[in-house]
Amino acid sequence: MMEFDTIAAISTPMGEGAIAIVRLSGPDAVAVADRVYKGSNRLTEVPTHTIHYGKLVDHEADRVVDEVMVSVMRAPKTFTREDVIELNCHGGVVAVNRVLELILAQPEVRLAEPGEFTKRAFLNGRIDLSQAEAVMDLIRAKTDRAMHVAVSQIEGRLSKLVQDLRQQLLQTIAAIEVNIDYPEYDAEEMTQQIVERDAGAVRAILAELLTTARQGKILREGLSTAIIGRPNVGKSSLLNTLVQEAKAIVTDIAGTTRDTIEEYVNVRGVPLKLIDTAGIRETEDIVERMGVEKSRQALKTADLILLVLNGNDVLTDEDVLLFEAIKGMNAIIIVNKSDLAQQIDLARVTELADGRPIVTTSLLEEAGVNDLEAAIASLFFEQGVESQDMTYVSNARHIQLIKRASQMIEDALGAAEASMPIDMVQIDLRRAWDTLGEINGDTAQDSLLDQLFSQFCLGK
Repeated sequence: MMEFDTIAAISTPMGEGAIAIVRLSGPDAVAVADRVYKGSNRLTEVPTHTIHYGKLVDHEADRVVDEVMVSVMRAPKTFTREDVIELNCHGGVVAVNRVLELILAQPEVRLAEPGEFTKRAFLNGRIDLSQAEAVMDLIRAKTDRAMHVAVSQIEGRLSKLVQDLRQQLLQTIAAIEVNIDYPEYDAEEMTQQIVERDAGAVRAILAELLTTARQGKILREGLSTAIIGRPNVGKSSLLNTLVQEAKAIVTDIAGTTRDTIEEYVNVRGVPLKLIDTAGIRETEDIVERMGVEKSRQALKTADLILLVLNGNDVLTDEDVLLFEAIKGMNAIIIVNKSDLAQQIDLARVTELADGRPIVTTSLLEEAGVNDLEAAIASLFFEQGVESQDMTYVSNARHIQLIKRASQMIEDALGAAEASMPIDMVQIDLRRAWDTLGEINGDTAQDSLLDQLFSQFCLGK
């Protein structure tokens, strides 16, 4: 275990609540807490993994700061593999800050940097880099499926797979080195067969990981979903229906929505970042025109388009232009207002949809919403989310590293097939081995670690 100083930070969100937690980690954590703690026992003498009631006292001011429950956890069976103290105090901005100020007033303690607790867990060998990143994924998970992916990665499912793949590559590299160093004991043809067999098996597994990467990335980051359409076709009603809350103003007046409205929603396990856009049309209103421009920008960056049409109106030139704008994009066509007399040309809509799903709804009566949710889920998870035992790759950094490693193995196999010198094959395989090591942090640089952990919240 590496040696560090003692750090402290608030580990619960700021705001009012029943309790808040101030966490300490480091060699002086227990001694520092004991110095300001007043209870029936000395914290330095209590057994590990126990919790104790008492008060925190500011001895210089001779006053009680708060009533607390103190959890004492001694190394190495802690998250950071250091001594850890958790001060469970009263929730509230003032109360928890007073406790933190009292702790930071002690000379041995400093304020933790963002993600430093998790970074110490990584540096002390408690978790690897992919597990550390999964901690933040778990905190940010917006659906049960996203949480399951994060939990499986925290448990080390991806880590173990990557370790096994690196071990297979290492054995292949060792076979090549035997051929290079002792050519009289090994036939080059046999070494090439080993490369094709073992490296080919690793490449196949990486290819399987990449096939699930799209689903994993969606579960982790969500789908940026733009709701578009002419004014007053029901875009804001759709947002409110999916969110189950009146987030957007709904009126019969065209152009009510002047700006984009964003909201996260869980649709059958698929996290959507819904963007309700201003109705796209030509207008002389300066404010509305700015909203329309923002709508067009949202359209360009969206992963999914929900194009809303008015079934109670004929298809207009503006509708046709919207179909042109989303050509080649993932989209679902929603024909709204089915509770009114239908005037829209469905045959023409089907032609313009070009094979993309069409759903009929009455958002006023919440009819057709289940069909819409099913269409969204099937569009990105055609056969549903894979087995619970499936190892998902959801992190964009991991996906890029796997793609790079896969290409390097492809280069090695191509070199072997072309009967190039075997040491050239070894170079590509070793690069692939190093690249996969960046996933777990075995070959990661310090600058990468600093960048990754700086994205964590302060108390984690």
